[in-house]
Amino acid sequence: MRSSALPGCSFDPSDIATSCFLSFHGQLGPFERHSKQARLNSLDLHSTVINRNSRTRVPFKPQKANRGTSSWQLKQFAEATLGSGSLRKAVKLPEGEDLNEWLAVYVVDFYNQINLLYGSITEFCSPQSCPEMKATDEFEYLWQDSENYKRPTKMPAPEYIEHLMAWVQSNVDNEQIFPNRIGLPFPKQFPSLVRQMFKRLYRVYAHIYCHHYPVIVQLGLEPHLNTSFKHYVLFIDEHGLASGKDFWGPLGDLVESMLRSD
Repeated sequence: MRSSALPGCSFDPSDIATSCFLSFHGQLGPFERHSKQARLNSLDLHSTVINRNSRTRVPFKPQKANRGTSSWQLKQFAEATLGSGSLRKAVKLPEGEDLNEWLAVYVVDFYNQINLLYGSITEFCSPQSCPEMKATDEFEYLWQDSENYKRPTKMPAPEYIEHLMAWVQSNVDNEQIFPNRIGLPFPKQFPSLVRQMFKRLYRVYAHIYCHHYPVIVQLGLEPHLNTSFKHYVLFIDEHGLASGKDFWGPLGDLVESMLRSD
């Protein structure tokens, strides 16, 4: 019988999809227990993992919503909803709330989750082991920004991910883009920027699944990765953030299985 593993990819999508329901409804990992203290502990763990690795030159800061802001209130709502055991329910926009605020909350949340997951396997992702930022052999990602890389540029996976996380953080830290006080408007370009952020953050999931999944399993992080990615997939699906059928690329079969199983 032919294996369903993708060329250049280290995992079988059908095996992962089968385990995702159990991952969410079984024992939850550090960023899946959504009490306030557990989330803070998760962020502390994230800082330890990132700062301890010598190849990560930029010590990315875990992002937190400030108490009393609308983002903080929405974050509390999201965490309480996740406690109900339904990821599909958790990603829905709360009645009467602003969509941009909801998108902003989730950009920060997925940034933290991905940072934590990638931080746990950075010693296995080096310029030597991952000289290109790839998912499968057919999907290589080039870095481009408005400052230092104005043309799409080929680079090793850890360098690409470093630029990506720094880029997301710089945007989140910019109050002209992510206003931190109630009543301040989001810029007109915010929806398109958020789409770009989610598209680029997806590439880290794709790289981890396709090149580091055996290590994830060995470290016991498979339930955390699968639940985080399913949460991400459902959020993208709920809010129409995927740009075309090719958005999911190499993980398309896995994504379809996750959407069917919810």
